[in-house]
Amino acid sequence: MAFVQSLKCRECHKTYPIEALHVCEFCFGPLEVAYDYEGIAASISREKIASGPPTIWRYADLLPVDGTDYVSLGAGFTPLVKARSLGEELGLPNLWLKNDTVNPTGSFKDRVVSVALSKARELGLKVAACASTGNLANSVAAHAAWAGMESYVFIPANLEKAKIITTSIFGGNLIAIEGNYDDVNRLCAELASEEPTWAFVNVNVRAYYSEGSKTLAFEVAEQLGWKAPDHVIVPVGSGSQLTKIHKGFHELYEVGLLDEEPNVRISGAQAAGCSPVATAFAAGYDYVRPVKPNTIAKSLAIGNPADGFYALDVVRKSGGSFGSVTDEEIIEGMGLLARTEGIFAETAGGVTIATLAKLAKEGIVRPDETVVAYITGNGLKTVEALEDSQGPTYVIKPTLEAFTEVYQSKRSNQ
Repeated sequence: MAFVQSLKCRECHKTYPIEALHVCEFCFGPLEVAYDYEGIAASISREKIASGPPTIWRYADLLPVDGTDYVSLGAGFTPLVKARSLGEELGLPNLWLKNDTVNPTGSFKDRVVSVALSKARELGLKVAACASTGNLANSVAAHAAWAGMESYVFIPANLEKAKIITTSIFGGNLIAIEGNYDDVNRLCAELASEEPTWAFVNVNVRAYYSEGSKTLAFEVAEQLGWKAPDHVIVPVGSGSQLTKIHKGFHELYEVGLLDEEPNVRISGAQAAGCSPVATAFAAGYDYVRPVKPNTIAKSLAIGNPADGFYALDVVRKSGGSFGSVTDEEIIEGMGLLARTEGIFAETAGGVTIATLAKLAKEGIVRPDETVVAYITGNGLKTVEALEDSQGPTYVIKPTLEAFTEVYQSKRSNQ
């Protein structure tokens, strides 16, 4: 039994029933899930979690789904890697990487989709749908296929080829839109009001969907021995993931799983070609001005982020910061992560690592902190971003003499 009390408006706090709703009819603020934390505290324990499955559903008491009939491909409980080589290079001896590149469809979106479609089935919704910059498209199509649900996935037509192919392979309906993500999202918002049996995971069931991101905080705390880190670096597209990671750490304390109240500094990472939240932070604004995206980090290319204001507020109140990095720095960040830790991340991972490096150089991320950087997607999805910068070290004829020549040349230059 889920310990869900209601949906509640984040602005005026008006409550709503547990239905496929996402916007307050009174003030048009976003809705989020409200829980019975006393009930959860009486049910949950570290031992109960440890005996659960090695997926996000080990934290079922803190998620908004009744029963155990989950739509799940096994997402979650991904590695938390001690980044010794990268940490040494950046001067951060206590650096960790949350490696979500190994989720079933290669990104953290498997967490949120598993929660969203599990709740959608519970609510009697029949069709899985979404607006996506790529990773969400992969995940919705895959989970819908597993669950036997029809799917309609809407994407910008200029997405990376790998993300288009790895969505269409699952056999659902893939609709490419001539426009950017914000155009796609507007269309899906209109369709959600026209199709009452459709579960648009990031529209009408967004309140439940976004709760899946909390598991990124739950797992990190558990993997650190039930301690919260001092500082986390989170890539920002819509801003939802960042706000839910913050919520997740505080929920663990609320229900008694953390001994000390968490004081986690949260910093956000954006691409310079789509950095509305980072720009607002730097300018000291209390609002986020929409922009037109122009970046290779297409999974973060959301010019009008739905949770941008809330992400801005969390970062400021936590004592964190925001950074933005150029496309060139993104590629350098991808390479730095790969050559130091053997993790091939997509462009969003390059944004995270390049921002981490920048904030460390500025002294904002400190050597005395336990730092966690979230790596949210697999690099195989965005290989075209590297086509001009990566390739063979040498091209030689198939002879021992040819290899000996380049080998000796390399040795003499070392």
